[in-house]
Amino acid sequence: MSVTIKEVEHIAKLAKLSFNKDEMDLFTKQLNEILNYVEKLNKLDTTNVEPLSQVIELANVFRGDTVGKTISTKEALKNSPSQMEPYFKVPKVIN
Repeated sequence: MSVTIKEVEHIAKLAKLSFNKDEMDLFTKQLNEILNYVEKLNKLDTTNVEPLSQVIELANVFRGDTVGKTISTKEALKNSPSQMEPYFKVPKVIN
């Protein structure tokens, strides 16, 4: 499978991009190189290879949920420029 300049022009038009002639030639060449590489990958024998969802095996990387030291509401609000006990008061952002 190879890509023609017409196809690259069509892709550029769909992406609303404009390129000069040299760039079109370059992109056509690069896309064809990518497709040739993928074609080589398609020829590999993968009959005895199990599908992977991850390249490396992962264990549970999450830490446990534990209650830690907290601060009081009064202490949390003490640096707030505007407050309405027991909440932070912020400007309205939705009409």
